[in-house]
Amino acid sequence: MSSFFSYISSRRLMFGSAKMESVNVKNEGGKNMEKVGNIFCIGRNYANHASELGNEIPKEPILFSKPTHALTYADGETICFPNGQGDIHHELEIVLYIDREVNRGDRVDDVVGKMALGLDLTLRDVQTALKDKGHPWLRAKGFKNSAIMTKLWDFPGEEACKKQTFSLTKNGVTVQKGNIQDMMFNFQAIIHECLDVFGLGEGDLIYTGTPEGVGPIADGDEFIFYWGGEEKGRFRVSK
Repeated sequence: MSSFFSYISSRRLMFGSAKMESVNVKNEGGKNMEKVGNIFCIGRNYANHASELGNEIPKEPILFSKPTHALTYADGETICFPNGQGDIHHELEIVLYIDREVNRGDRVDDVVGKMALGLDLTLRDVQTALKDKGHPWLRAKGFKNSAIMTKLWDFPGEEACKKQTFSLTKNGVTVQKGNIQDMMFNFQAIIHECLDVFGLGEGDLIYTGTPEGVGPIADGDEFIFYWGGEEKGRFRVSK
């Protein structure tokens, strides 16, 4: 088990014989643990990404979620993924950590305490088949290890984030690069939408959408996350 994320049984909810264990994530520096509640995700939030997949540009945020068991860690180790189910695509995203209960009218800088970089991984062929049948995407989006995260660091504020790029390299080559100014729905709009539809509370994570450049992962690939020029995490693929 990684030293940076841990499944910790500090809080157990009992429903008959079933047990639900809370999930916690570690900050940079390794001093404190932050609990994880829900994982919400935003689809097609960068126009160029929607276009590269031949999808329509959305008029409102596309929302979906992942189970907490999908979480895993960009801590330099090898991560195992499903084989024999078609392509798995990487989708680089900024991840926001909500550090208190959110109410209507709250501003981003008041409710987001930390952030990370992450990958929303997609079983693309499975997703296409599910969409064709009109079925939910959960099998394609919520499989084990489909929500990768770096360590959390202090959120510098939305305006500061606009001045910084984030990127992903694959085997030493930059494959995705983005800036939040290219989002169709900014952090504030995303938080309001999630609040109105689901509610938002302490520990919730929001994957805020991916810029263009998504593509398949393959056995042996090494991916590295960058915030500006600073490396934030890495992992290697096993399929």
